[in-house]
Amino acid sequence: MEQITMGDFQVIDHCLMIRLPEEIDHHGAGFICENADRILMRDEVQNVVFDFEKTRFMDSSGIGIIMGRYRKITCFGGRVYAIHVDRQIERIFKLSGLNKIVEVLEV
Repeated sequence: MEQITMGDFQVIDHCLMIRLPEEIDHHGAGFICENADRILMRDEVQNVVFDFEKTRFMDSSGIGIIMGRYRKITCFGGRVYAIHVDRQIERIFKLSGLNKIVEVLEV
């Protein structure tokens, strides 16, 4: 199983792009949150984009990651987006209510 690394965090045109791992669970959640928050505070980030291209599994800690970044970025007037969302992740978004706060973009 591939772990998320610092290379999976990029700031492009004031957007923090986070390429999520194949499995999002409590083991990797802390690393994702800590690094995302550090970048949000350090760089001039206006929006957060979560890339689910590799993701096949996400538990409640994944929902927590997204909710936490949503709370932080909206304080600065920013938004949260998701790309490469498959049916399973879309289902989790709907069941958890994330679909009301995260805009899923088609790419």
